Formats: sequence, C-alpha cells, structure tokens
Amino acid sequence: MARSSYIIIGAILLFGAYLYGVTALSPVEPVGRLGFVKLANPDMYPGHPQSKVLASYAAQRGSKCALVVHYAGSSNYRHYREGNVTIIELAYISSEYRTDIDWGEVIESFIFGIPDGKYRYRADGYEFDSLDEAMDYVESVARSKGQEGPMPMVFHGTVREGNVFINPGCGFPLYVQIAWRQYGRLGAYYYIVKGLLHPYLNNPYAAYELSHASDLQRLYNEGALDYTGYD
Repeated sequence: MARSSYIIIGAILLFGAYLYGVTALSPVEPVGRLGFVKLANPDMYPGHPQSKVLASYAAQRGSKCALVVHYAGSSNYRHYREGNVTIIELAYISSEYRTDIDWGEVIESFIFGIPDGKYRYRADGYEFDSLDEAMDYVESVARSKGQEGPMPMVFHGTVREGNVFINPGCGFPLYVQIAWRQYGRLGAYYYIVKGLLHPYLNNPYAAYELSHASDLQRLYNEGALDYTGYD
C-alpha cells in the first residue's frame, strides 16, 4: 500500500477518534434532517408522525431526550413528551422572513460559520440573546428529565414551498451553528453531509413525503393540515 494511503487512513482514524471524544463531552449529537415537508400542523406535538420518528430514534439509542431545532415562527417551542422521550424544541429568530435560499449567505456561512449575535433564540416561550444562553437552558431541561450523555439533535427540515431536495429546510442554520460550536469546522462539515443524507436512510415517511411534496405543501399553506388546537 502506498505511503499516501496510510496517511489518508491515519487521518480518517484520527478524525474519527476526535469526533468520538468530542461527542462524549457534548450535550448533543448532530443527527440531521428530520423530514422534508410538513405532514400536519402544528409542526411538532405528541402523536405527530415526525415527532414519533424522532422519539423512536432517541429511544433506540437509550436517550431520554431529543432536540429538534427550528426557524422561529409564532410558536413558543415548548418541550413535551413523546412516549418515554422528552422532545425539546429550540428555534432561532431571524429579522428577515424568507422561504427561499440566500446562496450568498449559504456560502459565507459554509466558509466562516454563523457569527455570534446574528440570531436570537426561543424555547418554552423564553427568548435568549445568545446561543450559549439558549443551550444552557436546553441542557438544564434535559438534565431535569434525566438525560445522561449527548442527546440526538435534528433540524426539522420541512420546506413550505419550492424544491425540497435543494432547500435543506427549517432549522438548518441553527443545526450548523450548534454543530460548529460543539465540533469545530471539520466536525460541522461532516455532520452537514451526514445530516442531509440522514432522512433518506432513516425516515420511514421519506418516500411518501418526497412523492407528495407539492401536494402536501399546497395543503399546508391552505390550512388543510391543521389537526389540533395546540400552539
């Protein structure tokens, strides 16, 4: 085997060991995109199909909590129980509402990361000025529910309109920001790629969501998927 091959293998092993070590100390393990389109409104609540998918994933890994990150709308983003798992929600608040993609911002964020102070955050109706404050709150909720070790973290990933393959969907910037904060640049790149592939391999509703994406988007935007009175 060529010397360069040994170097590449060694680098991969070192990177794997780094991720393993950092994960053990991190409050979250980035998993990836939860879904592609909204299946029901409200977005996440007990019994919602995507909520049950996340709770099942967490339970299989022995986690008592899971974190789902969003782009903030009008919700308080309250935590709740799905079976034996507590679903904790955290959203970032942006001053600019948009459902399309700002590719200049995407490239800038990919190269430099997301700067501190760009967003505010909301969880359980509380608003936070910094990601550190928001994550301190999230971690305190997880500890109160008996969480030990890192909890799975997903970004909601739903797209209200447009191409669900190109647009990574709701919560993606916050997923990137937290992954970068916890794992550094290379770790964030790894979890971005892994996270975008995740639903194709692990979401039992993926085929249905993708094959009915435009219809589900239309129904959601027309208010036809409102099933409960929850916020």
